[in-house]
Amino acid sequence: MALVDGRTDRVGSDLAHGEALRGPVGPRRAEGLAPLAGLLVAAGSVVMLLLHVIPPTSAVDPVRRTLSEYALGDAKWAFDGSLLVISVGSALAFAAVARRASRPPMTAIVLGAIWTVSLVVLVIFTKTNWAVGPSTGGTIHRYASVAAFLSLPVALLLAARPVFPDRPGWRWAARGCAVVSLLWFGSIVVGVVNMAMGGPPWWRFVPLGLVERMVAFSAVAGLLVLVLGMVRTRRPIG
Repeated sequence: MALVDGRTDRVGSDLAHGEALRGPVGPRRAEGLAPLAGLLVAAGSVVMLLLHVIPPTSAVDPVRRTLSEYALGDAKWAFDGSLLVISVGSALAFAAVARRASRPPMTAIVLGAIWTVSLVVLVIFTKTNWAVGPSTGGTIHRYASVAAFLSLPVALLLAARPVFPDRPGWRWAARGCAVVSLLWFGSIVVGVVNMAMGGPPWWRFVPLGLVERMVAFSAVAGLLVLVLGMVRTRRPIG
């Protein structure tokens, strides 16, 4: 009987030692997804930034022309490719959020899914070419843009605390980027209200290209902060 008990204790000790080495399954999986997510989001963002400085897309006015203008020329493949890469990275990022948080923030994950799907929709349906005229695809593109610009920053606001419950620096860095993005989007809302009160069209009231870029890049910066924070920190055990 003592021999059996001794073997049982040894097996239990070995199992406990193995669990200690492996650590919690959720956080380890999150740590595996987060680096790849960050790499993809960063790579897609770099391609988008290069479109601003490499001819012929460097001729697009970044203050008045929207990002989707790049899809109307020969660089459509680069624009579409960058969105798809960011979309895949975003999906991995929110999968990491779901696995890391002890109580997954489901609303944030749903909004993250909306952001991810919206990017794919933007690729499928190209921006309206106003030299030709309005189109159904262009209208879908516009609504998908609004969904993308709103869903990501709100998702970051909701995900920051569950992901970084004891890391206020990372939490507020991600939230700060999200708030900046929403404030820039708010200038469009002001333009719409001003137009309803008899002012000029909202797309002329604001420098639309600049506003859109600030909305998008601030939100993506927040996503990168969220991912980098997951890579650099571990969720506390217990």
